[in-house]
Amino acid sequence: MKSLKVKRLDIDDEKPALEKISKLLDKLGQGYEINQLPWKNFSYQPDVRFNIAYGEKELYLKYYVTENYIRAKHDKSNQMVCEDSCVEFFVSPSNDGVYYNFEFNCIGTCLLGKGRSRKNSKVLDPGVIEGIRRISTLGNQPFEERSGKFYWELTIAIPLESFTKHKLSELKGKKFRANFYKCGDKLSEMHYLTWNRVKTNNPDFHQPAFFGEIEFC
Repeated sequence: MKSLKVKRLDIDDEKPALEKISKLLDKLGQGYEINQLPWKNFSYQPDVRFNIAYGEKELYLKYYVTENYIRAKHDKSNQMVCEDSCVEFFVSPSNDGVYYNFEFNCIGTCLLGKGRSRKNSKVLDPGVIEGIRRISTLGNQPFEERSGKFYWELTIAIPLESFTKHKLSELKGKKFRANFYKCGDKLSEMHYLTWNRVKTNNPDFHQPAFFGEIEFC
């Protein structure tokens, strides 16, 4: 099982500008690779990395992606962004079995679910998603699939209130179980990449048994 330590950003503002967060996340270095290919029928491997940190009231993520096809047809909350160029963050804050699936396409459109498995996962109210701040180097307007050589970045600020079942007042000292993913269900080159390896016969990100560990220090 993979593990990583999550640092607190050196900022006093409870809600710093996303541009500032993005630059501070860049300073953390090359980041962590999402490079596991658990399913042999899907061998295409875009280059995907992420950095993660936290502040007083938010959890920060930044994805760095290079791929041959990009697509962003979905522009409304809780649409099937996994069909587009998509990055995902699944996280379980406690040992109660509940995890959240934060899914974002390359223009920042978000699907947010909560549950204990794929079968009972329910999407959260779009009002919760509105509080998640996002900025993409591809902008925020939808587009059809494009082919070529593309590089894009997505910076995300997740308020602690997004974890609606868990009353989180701070992150320091806590340990979560989590996994990070990249997919594109309807791209010309379908792919399913994971940070911590998932041991199932077919692609399935809803597998908390294969989450790694993140520790907030």
